[in-house]
Amino acid sequence: MSDEHPRTEPAAEQPTAPTTPGARLRRWVAPVARRLRPRRPRARTVVLGALAVLVSLVAGVTTAQAQLSFGPHEARYDVTTDATITVDLGPLGTLQIDSPLPLWLGARVTVEEIPAGVDALHDVDTLQALTGDLNSYLQFFTGPQAAIENAVRALVADAALRTLVTLAVVLAAWFVVKGLLGAARRRELGSRLRPHATQLVAGGVAVVLVGTLVTASEHGRARSRVVATPASEVFDGTPLEGARVTGRLGGVVDTYGGLVVRAFRDNEEFYDTAGEALVTAWDDWEERRPEVEREAASAAASAAASASPAPGATDGTTASPSPTPTTEGSDPITFLLISDLHCNVGMAPLITSITEMSGAVAVLDAGDTTMNGSTVEQYCVTTFARAIPDGVDLITAPGNHDSAHTTAQYARAGAVVLDGGVIDVHGMRLLGDHDPKANRLLQQPTQDESYADVGTRLAEVACEDSDGVDVVMFHNPRVAPNLLADGCVPALLSGHMHTRTDPEQIGEGIRYTSSSTAGAQENEPRIGPLKGTAEMTLLRWDPDTRRIVDWQLIEVGTDASATVHDPTPWPVVVPDPDPDADDDPAPTPTQDVTEPPAG
Repeated sequence: MSDEHPRTEPAAEQPTAPTTPGARLRRWVAPVARRLRPRRPRARTVVLGALAVLVSLVAGVTTAQAQLSFGPHEARYDVTTDATITVDLGPLGTLQIDSPLPLWLGARVTVEEIPAGVDALHDVDTLQALTGDLNSYLQFFTGPQAAIENAVRALVADAALRTLVTLAVVLAAWFVVKGLLGAARRRELGSRLRPHATQLVAGGVAVVLVGTLVTASEHGRARSRVVATPASEVFDGTPLEGARVTGRLGGVVDTYGGLVVRAFRDNEEFYDTAGEALVTAWDDWEERRPEVEREAASAAASAAASASPAPGATDGTTASPSPTPTTEGSDPITFLLISDLHCNVGMAPLITSITEMSGAVAVLDAGDTTMNGSTVEQYCVTTFARAIPDGVDLITAPGNHDSAHTTAQYARAGAVVLDGGVIDVHGMRLLGDHDPKANRLLQQPTQDESYADVGTRLAEVACEDSDGVDVVMFHNPRVAPNLLADGCVPALLSGHMHTRTDPEQIGEGIRYTSSSTAGAQENEPRIGPLKGTAEMTLLRWDPDTRRIVDWQLIEVGTDASATVHDPTPWPVVVPDPDPDADDDPAPTPTQDVTEPPAG
């Protein structure tokens, strides 16, 4: 018997360690690279992610809401899925119009109270303007585009926020549940559910289909209810044409709606006629412009000749004030000055027209853009901001009937708000600030700084500015004595008075007070056809001399007529020959002559 020896297997060859530095580096980097290499997402992950986004988007859009205004009322806007815009007036009923939104989306506007805390021009005027009378709603429907734009912007922002929040909650819940279960438990549940995958998918699809059918059914019922309500003929020819009215509101609209519609049509006809008259008046000015400019050039040459000392004249001889002629160099730049619009959005198209025809590079709003400074007047400032053509700047110095809230809305709509500093507007150094006075309904007016102090403060800013200040715009002209005393401010543009004061020398500067661009009159509504003459002013400014060359008045009358006056030379400052003389100084405006009885 032969001896058997166990058979031994040859030892496995051990991998040799890399000997070169490059090999060692690849050995260290390879595992890390495998971990960092992006893995293609599995189809299930993509589907679940898309489903989460879709659910979040649907939830965000269909639950979006915003607190805005509707005419003089506060209102809540909610997105609906009945393809109808519904204005809910509570016990009175509803007003319904077809929605322009896609995918069966609509909106419900729940009209709430008129806010009590609003600014006021006068107690009686405010109560008349903000109690839901036809003038207030006429004002709203004259410029509905701005209100719609504000509502859409607010609802889109709220829907986006709700979508992101919903998606974050869904993802957080997914990862929390995933972490709590653990990998082993998830595999166990997966193995149990995998045989029933077909039934689960079918059930999910059934839920989606049922939800879709229910939504479609509700949409169909809502549309049937809406279509079953006949459209009110009262609104024919207005932005609400085709609207349907339910409840007691139907009787109110049928009885009194004609008054509102008649007022709306009268308002539209008035401003359409005024707009056409303004274009005609501007064309007339363009025809006579060459002759007017030749006469102005001749007058400027004569004034320059008369300013030269005649033979034998003494050194003390001074020339009479004369306009500064434009020099050979840069062409004058045109600015449009408006003031005291007081929410008369009917003037917005005329502002657009004169800005385009004149070639103005900027619109200067001297304040009191709103009537009460309340939150419901957002559509006013939005309408005026939209009226400014593209590429044209809009600068405002808030007045005593503007508020911090409406001023912030104006800024969001595109206006540059003067806040006590100097800004550059196409080369013109412009300084201004808000009016420290504020009027509130049923309250005493408040004022946190006197006009004398404001004038002194702004004068110090102008004197200390190394580049100088060319123009100051401030709503109330009472700042002039202190502001213009030192000669650091060549010109002051103001409003507030609702009565124009032609350029006049105050101290060492020139003050111009614009009348109301809304034709505002005491104890008269600020909207609807004009109750007084509306005025706008074109200012030509010379970038070489850094002085205003001339001013040109534009008037729109209560009969819808328009007048474009010839430009008038801007006066030059006449220095006081002896400021220390004992003679009585030239009178400066006092509170009695600069503070209007109302406005």
